[in-house]
Amino acid sequence: MRRAVASLCVCWLAYCSAPRSNALPLVFGMTPEQAGLALGVPLAYHSGRGGSKIYVAAGLADIPGFYPVDTGLALQFRADG
Repeated sequence: MRRAVASLCVCWLAYCSAPRSNALPLVFGMTPEQAGLALGVPLAYHSGRGGSKIYVAAGLADIPGFYPVDTGLALQFRADG
């Protein structure tokens, strides 16, 4: 029983003290340039009008803490107003 408790304590300490990466690289209020830097890929303009533009992050995004992906991600940016 002591070994089980000791093992659980060691596992818990190792998990809690492990360095954390930024699990949520995108936050509200980012510019397209900031979002591109956070994702690690440039954003390409897709469409938009009237203060609302859609950009696509295409390519191999390598976000720390996540699996690399090879699909596109569409992001909508709206102008303040």
